[in-house]
Amino acid sequence: MKFKSILYAFSALAVLCVFYSAPAGAEELVAVRLAVEFVDHAACAHIARNQGWYAQAGMEVDAFDNYATGMALSAALAGGGIDAAYMCLFPAINAYANAGVGLKIVSGTHLYGYGLVVNPVKIKSVQDLSAPDIRLGCNREGSPPAVLLHRLVEVYDLDSGIIDRTQRMSPSKLLLSLVSGQIDAAFMPEQFPSMAETAGFKELVSARELWPEMQGSVLVVTDRFLKAHPEAVGKLVSLTVRGIDYINAHPEDAAVIVAEELNATGGDIFPADITGNPEAVTITPEIIGRSLGRKMVNTCRVDPEAVQKAIDYAARLGYIRKAFPAEEILALEWLRE
Repeated sequence: MKFKSILYAFSALAVLCVFYSAPAGAEELVAVRLAVEFVDHAACAHIARNQGWYAQAGMEVDAFDNYATGMALSAALAGGGIDAAYMCLFPAINAYANAGVGLKIVSGTHLYGYGLVVNPVKIKSVQDLSAPDIRLGCNREGSPPAVLLHRLVEVYDLDSGIIDRTQRMSPSKLLLSLVSGQIDAAFMPEQFPSMAETAGFKELVSARELWPEMQGSVLVVTDRFLKAHPEAVGKLVSLTVRGIDYINAHPEDAAVIVAEELNATGGDIFPADITGNPEAVTITPEIIGRSLGRKMVNTCRVDPEAVQKAIDYAARLGYIRKAFPAEEILALEWLRE
């Protein structure tokens, strides 16, 4: 969706944790191709688009594409058609380490934001997951839920065989499989666990329990876009933090906006065989409010040590070829403590 430019000076005083000073005469129209995952992890970007903030900042959004998974977005980044993306940290690491995508992490959007939901009739405790008749689903290898599945096995000393028999699907298909009774448990990114809870399932374990201070999603920009438009990167960071501040200050309004934005694109994401069940796929403000308010910590903060731990763990699991210094993909100069 494209927005017509409305040019005015964007005040850094309105942003609590970003400093950005645009040089005189730098307010020319900048086109940007954005991408997000179909999750409320990118709530700040949905709010910015809904409120017209990109246009107000002198940016024309040439694309605002939704991807069913972070791994799909990671693959799209390698294709060169994206300038900036709101995506989970592990797919960003994958894109850099495995696909050779030149990118920089310039802001965070949240901590945590993943959960294991189960059929409470069949599964009462984590240990029940080891039963051979329990059918477990998860996103594909390399995704944050897949990483957390390994953490679950380690933390609770479960039989690692449950990883081998886990069915791999996109979050929307996992939700469909839960609702239709094809699987008994699923590890998914928010807002899907909150949707499953509304449908009668129970969150058994959260990311907060398995990985304290886990970096959830981040804003990444390509090296190409950063080199060509450093002032636009500063604006994207400022708008990201403005959106995060809005979520924290106006949670009810934010939930309404994000639910509206996600429902507008949900028809293109959900499998055709679930869209006939409106109750199962409707994303309500109540769902988003619970997701943003209880399942995540909405913050622009990025802890380099936490990023390094994620890189090292991904390498240990074999999800990336080898570990590398986190500083290679961090460009946090637009953020301040």
